[in-house]
Amino acid sequence: MLNILGQPNRFCDGLSRRSFLQLGALGIGGLTLPNLLRAESASGRRSHKSVIMVYLSGGMSHHETFDLKPNAPAEVRGEFKPISTNVPGTQVGEYLPRISRVMDKLVVLRSLVGFADEHSSFQTSTGFGMDRTRRENRPHFGSVTARMLGRTDPVMPAFVDLFPTMQHRPYNSPGPALLGAAASGVRVDGEDIAVMRPRGVTVDQLQDRRSLVSQLDGAFGRNADGTTRRGVDTFHEMAYEVLTSNKMTEALDITKEPDSVRNRYGRGSSTHLGDGAPLWNDQLLMARRLTEAGARVVTVAYGFWDTHGSNFSHMRRHLPTFDAGVSALIEDIYQRGLNQDVTVCVWGEFGRTPKINKDAGRDHWAPVNFALLSGGGMKTGQVIGATDSIGGQVRTDAIHYHDVLATIYENLGVDPHGMVYDIANRPNPILPSTANVIRRIF
Repeated sequence: MLNILGQPNRFCDGLSRRSFLQLGALGIGGLTLPNLLRAESASGRRSHKSVIMVYLSGGMSHHETFDLKPNAPAEVRGEFKPISTNVPGTQVGEYLPRISRVMDKLVVLRSLVGFADEHSSFQTSTGFGMDRTRRENRPHFGSVTARMLGRTDPVMPAFVDLFPTMQHRPYNSPGPALLGAAASGVRVDGEDIAVMRPRGVTVDQLQDRRSLVSQLDGAFGRNADGTTRRGVDTFHEMAYEVLTSNKMTEALDITKEPDSVRNRYGRGSSTHLGDGAPLWNDQLLMARRLTEAGARVVTVAYGFWDTHGSNFSHMRRHLPTFDAGVSALIEDIYQRGLNQDVTVCVWGEFGRTPKINKDAGRDHWAPVNFALLSGGGMKTGQVIGATDSIGGQVRTDAIHYHDVLATIYENLGVDPHGMVYDIANRPNPILPSTANVIRRIF
């Protein structure tokens, strides 16, 4: 892999790391970026439906955000009050005033089921739990999309992963698994987005490698009968264009946005929270810019919501940043006319317990979770599903988390009941056969 290095940064786990972008080596062996380009070109499809998935590491409490229970006993309802939204009869928590004003552009799913009690991004990114993902070598949904649909632009990857490297390893993105390195996402890790400019490897060095590969192709890129292997260097040329193009750099450069837009998003911070992700709103703006530039899938790990203790003080401190960033992203999707093509999904790995514990926190609660959806041509301004009086169990319209992923695939133009072919050209089901698109959203 080609690591284009930035400046050292120290994150909250105390480890000194360097920001880096892993793009794949343009060299003699392990030509992962050319392989990625080759794999992504196979289908020949060039539609530009896209998804921005925001993963809430640690599992955000639904009780303080999108499923308040103001009539429940004090040990359940907590300290926050509900406020009205611009959708009559729908309320959210008091620390989400800006989201309350874009509720007509959201679908709130209050009745997600099927989650396991595990701190990982695997369920939301592969459709399977951590053990099964590892056992069956299941790929990230972004890798499936890249494999099935290919890229929309020769110099823009189909899948860009903005997840930072988090201290709790299962929070980090699973890889392409059985799809092989060619289906990997391009990963931007860390706060120094100037890493997109070649530092560890210069453009001149890339040109030298390009020339060497061309010479080797000339010497060895022939069949046994002496004929040329057509297309041997095509993907190396494309890889070179990606590595030296400014298009992805430009998409990640949010300084090109007006201050009014950046202020509307709110800046947040690139400093990690706990052993999870930063609460960094710049990445939400990057995600929007990347989809406009041609990326099909952009994933963002956002914040740390494992509030076993001091739940209410943590939420008071961090929900306003969440409120600003998510509402601004939704506003942008609609104001810029992207709402038919870009799907936004915001969710975590589970909900939190109805009963407040002795440390003023809420513990893990797998029986019910929530998700926010927007754009994607969906019928927004609706709440689907309801929980019981304490927010502990689903009362109506249970929706399996597989169904959310099925809906996302559908919006991207991928058949969720189809097969994706692995590196040995064997068919593998994309999702379990029980997964269903949430039709009422449309």
